[in-house]
Amino acid sequence: MTPGLQSHADRLAPVALSDLAAQNAAEPFLEAAGWKVDLSRQRTDDGVRAALLDLAEEKSLTAALVALFGAQHVNPSEDRPALHWALRASSPLPGAEAEAVRTSLEAADDFAAKVHAGAPLSSTGAAFTTIVHAGIGGSDFGPRLIADSLAALGGTEIELRFCANLDPYDLDSALAGLDPATTLVVGVSKSFGTEETLYNLSRARDWLKAALGEGWTKHMALVTANPERAEKWLEGGDAHVFDLPLSVGGRFSLWSAASLSCACVLGVEALKAFRAGAEAMDEHVRTAPLAENLAAQLALTDFWNTSILGHSQRVVLAYSRRLRMLPTYLQQLEMESNGKSVTPEGVAIEGPTAPALWGGEGSIGQHSYHQWLHQGTQIVPTEFILPLTRDGDVEGRKALAAHALAQAEVLANGRSLETVKAEEPDLTEAVAAQKVHGGERPSTFMVYEDFGAHAIGSLIALYEHRTYLAGVLWGVNSFDQWGVERGKTMAGRLKPVLSGEGAAEDAVTAKLAGLVSGAL
Repeated sequence: MTPGLQSHADRLAPVALSDLAAQNAAEPFLEAAGWKVDLSRQRTDDGVRAALLDLAEEKSLTAALVALFGAQHVNPSEDRPALHWALRASSPLPGAEAEAVRTSLEAADDFAAKVHAGAPLSSTGAAFTTIVHAGIGGSDFGPRLIADSLAALGGTEIELRFCANLDPYDLDSALAGLDPATTLVVGVSKSFGTEETLYNLSRARDWLKAALGEGWTKHMALVTANPERAEKWLEGGDAHVFDLPLSVGGRFSLWSAASLSCACVLGVEALKAFRAGAEAMDEHVRTAPLAENLAAQLALTDFWNTSILGHSQRVVLAYSRRLRMLPTYLQQLEMESNGKSVTPEGVAIEGPTAPALWGGEGSIGQHSYHQWLHQGTQIVPTEFILPLTRDGDVEGRKALAAHALAQAEVLANGRSLETVKAEEPDLTEAVAAQKVHGGERPSTFMVYEDFGAHAIGSLIALYEHRTYLAGVLWGVNSFDQWGVERGKTMAGRLKPVLSGEGAAEDAVTAKLAGLVSGAL
């Protein structure tokens, strides 16, 4: 599959990235749903791009998209489709299952609209003034990203707090200073068996019971694919339970009622604009030829950089305070989806699959890890995301854009010893050598004008489709997570050990458990 691609890598190895970029600059931007993306600074040329398209055909990317949007069972481990895209569809869908997913939001949207408008839904007849959201993983990262990125659009005076961790301090800090009479606790757990979420919900339940008595359940809203378990947990009380469809994976669930808290605070219309942006990206990815398909081209670039050029990491730099949560969200989306080494048939995959993904907020990161990016010994492909806004101080916006452009240029072009000496002739040889930048760091640059809810929705949908298509290229199932499940199982076995019940089988774990249990 890859010998031809490897020959292209060998052919381009002696060529300076700056020379390749100068040639690639003639290529038009890739465009989709308002985003313009430039791949000029990737280590590619016409020959590489043609070979990658051949790979896309070999791996049947078009058929993979037909399968996804046709509600076929693209998740073979659980024998079900992946229908997160149906949650943002604005018109009826063919097929009963996809249509049921599309309409599953109606009850949650109706409830959120009432909370947002200040309806007296509490047990005391007061409006809710605070929402505490309890979830973990996809039930936490997605809603946090929405709440943070859309906060600038305004909303109500309702305060939104989050808790996810088993650390008792997380819930303690979320509840600190709150009045139970005006607090709504939203719990999100697909299985309604997630230990962290049930721990926090149970403690929140005790907090509500102590203050409100039998009326506590009116202060609970639960989102789950297991309503029977949720209703049992509610002890027969009258609470609000909303659907999280089984065919929507946790890390894809921010389009669902899992983001109920955000709809309550920001308003349903803001969430509808967010979904509309995603739907626009869905339409592009579903219909665009592979050569122009933004998700496909980014997935192919990921395969090229990781499996052919051997780069084991990728950095996402969001030059927007509103997207500061994006790298954290993408870590789960991409690494939980594609961090695998075996095909759905159980066959070991040759070569590397998904790279480690990390990143942060520009320009803040320039004062920490950018030193390593520029002059460290590892080359890490970098992704610059620059959403342009028309609000805020214009000088600050110009400076932010200038920094993003400059960082990408220096990563690619570097700074030679000759340039250093010419620009700073008084430097010693030792200091001049320390100012050399090797360059040759590939990057992608993504821009959106007039940034808002539509742009954020389309961006996240783009990353979802890119992740799925990259998984097809690597031959993994992007919709299961057995590595996560194993850790949960082991934690369940070890918890009794910390209470003195039994012993750990592993010698090092037994040693550490003895230390830890004595301090608990």
